[in-house]
Amino acid sequence: MILIPTYNTVVLPGSKIYFRKDYLKEAGVDKISVGEKVIFLYLKEPKDRDITMDDIYPIAVAGQVLSIDDEGGANLEAFGRINVEYIDFKNQNVVGVQRPEINDLDPQSANTMIIGLRDELLNYVTKFQWGLMARGYVLAWKNMNELMVGLSPFMNITPEEKYAVLAEDSTKARAGLIAKYAREFMAINEVSEEAKQAQKEIHEKAYREDAIKKQINFLQKALDDMHPENISEVRKFEEKIENSGMNEIARKEADNVLNRMKQEGKDSHEYGLLYNYLDFVTSLQWKKEEPKEIELDKAMEVLDREHYGLKKVKKRIIEQLAVMSLNKKQSGSILLFVGAPGTGKTSIGKSIAEALGREYVRISLGGIRDEADIRGHRRTYIGAMPGRIMDGMKKAGTSNPVMVLDEIDKLASSYNGDPASALLEVLDPEQNNTFTDHYMNVPYDLSDVLFVCTANSLDTIPGPLLDRMEVIRFTGYTALEKFSIAKDHLIPKAKKKAGISDENLIIEDDTIKALINGYTMEAGVRGLKKQIGSLCRYAAVELVKNGKKVLDVKPEDLSDYLDQRPIKHESILEKKQAGVVTGLAWTAVGGEILFIETMFTKGKGNVKVTGQLGDVMKESVDIALSLVKSMYPDKSEIFEKNDIHIHVPAGAVPKDGPSAGITMTTALASLINNIPVSPEYAMTGEVSLRGNVMPIGGLPEKLMAAARAGIKKVFIPEENEDDLKEVAKEVLDELEIIQVKRVEDVLNIVLN
Repeated sequence: MILIPTYNTVVLPGSKIYFRKDYLKEAGVDKISVGEKVIFLYLKEPKDRDITMDDIYPIAVAGQVLSIDDEGGANLEAFGRINVEYIDFKNQNVVGVQRPEINDLDPQSANTMIIGLRDELLNYVTKFQWGLMARGYVLAWKNMNELMVGLSPFMNITPEEKYAVLAEDSTKARAGLIAKYAREFMAINEVSEEAKQAQKEIHEKAYREDAIKKQINFLQKALDDMHPENISEVRKFEEKIENSGMNEIARKEADNVLNRMKQEGKDSHEYGLLYNYLDFVTSLQWKKEEPKEIELDKAMEVLDREHYGLKKVKKRIIEQLAVMSLNKKQSGSILLFVGAPGTGKTSIGKSIAEALGREYVRISLGGIRDEADIRGHRRTYIGAMPGRIMDGMKKAGTSNPVMVLDEIDKLASSYNGDPASALLEVLDPEQNNTFTDHYMNVPYDLSDVLFVCTANSLDTIPGPLLDRMEVIRFTGYTALEKFSIAKDHLIPKAKKKAGISDENLIIEDDTIKALINGYTMEAGVRGLKKQIGSLCRYAAVELVKNGKKVLDVKPEDLSDYLDQRPIKHESILEKKQAGVVTGLAWTAVGGEILFIETMFTKGKGNVKVTGQLGDVMKESVDIALSLVKSMYPDKSEIFEKNDIHIHVPAGAVPKDGPSAGITMTTALASLINNIPVSPEYAMTGEVSLRGNVMPIGGLPEKLMAAARAGIKKVFIPEENEDDLKEVAKEVLDELEIIQVKRVEDVLNIVLN
């Protein structure tokens, strides 16, 4: 008999089936004729050749060939089941026993069942486009077996479930299984078709929506091109984001915010917040600026034109510019200018920007106590704003401005965080290439920014922040420097601001010197600038109201014109007195001389200190007392029988600092030996209990004060020798500098 293997298509007794020629050939059937007997083997897995008992299910179906068409295909009919016991597929031999059928389904019930199921199938197939073609196949099925064979390839049931239909001996049970599987097939496919249709509708809706949006965008773009002045906000931001050159993270965040802005619409309460964010990030310069050629000669010319003196500062700035010129990028240390007010720290930052051809941004940090002022507020807060740094970058409109962080020593901490710590990232060249402002929430590159910081004092700057900067000190201006600054810079600018010509107002050189010496007491020139401004305003009144054409200001006129008395500076003592010594002090507005006065009164060895001295100066008093007692043991009886009163005049002014030790010691030694110290001497330096003279700070300002007061000789610690390089030549020319290492060196000279 001819063996025909089938897989996933079960052939039942009483059914008819058609096999194509190519299928028969693949199954090893090269020749077949009408009337030949065949065996349909049901395979466990797909296989065409060398089929064994292990490859088939034990129940097969016998059949015969009804007809053969012109193309070589065969119509076959199945007529009985066989229990297969042996198979020789190669020789087309099979050994088996016919399996009995249990006919427990009467013809009428079978007919009713097939008609009902066929009607359900016909109703089902009409829902689909291929229903007309399928209708003919459904009507051709005459019994349940043919229905099973026809649906078998399409049913969503396993081969084992199909074989269970074949293995069922009861025709009634077999018909029930067929009906069950057929209805499951229809239900599953109907649900699947509904899901496909629903998904199709969703996709069509999405495609339609996208098409409409694209059409709207196209029309909006056409309108924007026709009327650029009326360009929509969304379109404006799309163009800005596209042309901004943002990094990948920033671009993604900006796109997300823009999409939210589109979805929210103008009526949303969040629209304004989203608009402000996009307006800010698109206003920043994300693209790197091409480095400009740095001309050192031109830079020095700019610095000299705008600032008089400051040779050391200018030299350091030129060094920085030279390094940047060689590297073709921002490099070198963060510069920190430290000095008294009015010495030009902030304005020199503007000159650096002009020398480099860059934008200039100044950020005042004085009084800031909130970390958010540096890093910005998170956008979840009401009234959120970017930090001062990124706001400055927006104002600059470039990625490489010169940014002056003014008054960095006046930052304060509070429960809102530590702004100084937030600056650590900003001022670290290794970290600020990914600076993240809380408002922006995306990294921004600050590595091309030239940061310049200013401060009046280093005392309040945290160590880690100070470590990131290179300190450049601005010493106070000498009287000669102030004269040149006033004549070449301050007076011409003040006249121009007041609308006064050079012919209308004449300020003599002697008047300028009198103004400097008698009406200002500062290291810088800010007070001098104010006084010159007052003179120009007075002149404006005289020229307009009183009709004067020329106002010539003489030194003796200053008191009347400025409506104030001259400032009285401490000057050299007229006569020497035991126990009184001249000291030198540093203040925030420059140097000043002060007198240490000592006196014995009858008592029991008590010490009284007046003059509003700080803790450090009080300790200097204790050290000086102990040192003098150890140096003059034979005078111990004087200390025991007398009280000592130490006073520093100008008691309303607080005084402190580690530089009065040598002055205190000399005053007490002068008092106890009753030997006056010459008024031409002044001194500065701290002392130790071993008698060593310790180094001090602020030497240039102190020496300027000494020269102004008429002092001739100044004692300074030997370790401050290098600081003399920062002292102006005209100051050194007026003074005799005596360097000392021990207290005895001072006392041997001043007490003979």
